[in-house]
Formats: sequence, C-alpha cells, structure tokens
Amino acid sequence: MEVVEGVADVADVGEFVERVDAIGERHGVTVQVFDARYVVDRAHLERAVELATRAHSRNDAIAEDFGVEILLYAAGRRQINRALEMGVSEGETPVVAAVVSDEADGDPTASEDDTETGAAADLCELLPPTETLGEYDPERVRAFFDVTDTELAATDGTLADAVRERVALLVVEK
Repeated sequence: MEVVEGVADVADVGEFVERVDAIGERHGVTVQVFDARYVVDRAHLERAVELATRAHSRNDAIAEDFGVEILLYAAGRRQINRALEMGVSEGETPVVAAVVSDEADGDPTASEDDTETGAAADLCELLPPTETLGEYDPERVRAFFDVTDTELAATDGTLADAVRERVALLVVEK
C-alpha cells in the first residue's frame, strides 16, 4: 500500500472521482481517497486495507467494489451512504489516499509502470502534496465514530486506538 497525502480542491465530486479512478485503472490498482480529517493515522488505513483485502479474497466482502470495501472498513460501518461522509466533498479539503494493488484481479504480465508507486506519483500531480495524516479533527472523529467521553475515560487507549478498534470490529458485526 502506498499513501498519498495532499489537498484536494474539488469543484465536482463526480469528476474528481473519475480522475482518481482513471489513475487506478491506468496502473492496475485501487485508489481510495479519504477526507484526512477523519483518518487518525497510517495504521488506521493499513488495518482497513488489510481487512478489506481479506474479506475480498474470501468472497466475504460487503461491497462489490474493492475501493468501497476499503472505505467501509476505514469508516467502521456497513452502510455505504454513512461511510461516504469520510470521502471527499466539494471545496478545498485535506485528503489522504490509499493506493492498493489489485492482487485479486492482478495481471501477471503488467509492466513495472502498473504499480502502486506509479499511481501514487500520478496522484501527486492531482493533489498538491501536503502532510495530512495526524492532522485529524478530534471532535469530528469522535462524532463520526461515536466515541464518547465515558469510553475514553474507561481505557488507557487514545482516540486513535478507539477508531482502530471500530475498524477491527466491523468484521465481528458481519
């Protein structure tokens, strides 16, 4: 998995998604872009990708589209419409993108250009690079993931730990 951080200035969400999808198709990868204000750290994305990949390989996925599956795990939700809140929206937004090889549909004859690295480089042309991971909005994250004061007070863990737990629990909720 490659991670690309930047700022997206999105005039039209549909057009932006088409451009991102075209990069993924060109390189034979899945690219899922998130509003970085909801992503607590790289481990959050890594766990979501790991669990989505496992579900996809076991034919136990919630969504048909692998990118949507990654989004559902990252959001800790089974409902696509609720998970989409974590995606990009119109306007200038800090974003983070996960670029993941399409191993399940992999083409063993793909050239070296058809890699996560190549797609990440193309994304950098679309997203002016800016560090965004770790710059999440705690109140936004707590509201989205339903993390209460009581929950945080009852554990030695951090808000990031609680979010990563939500990601892991999606498997249990199936």
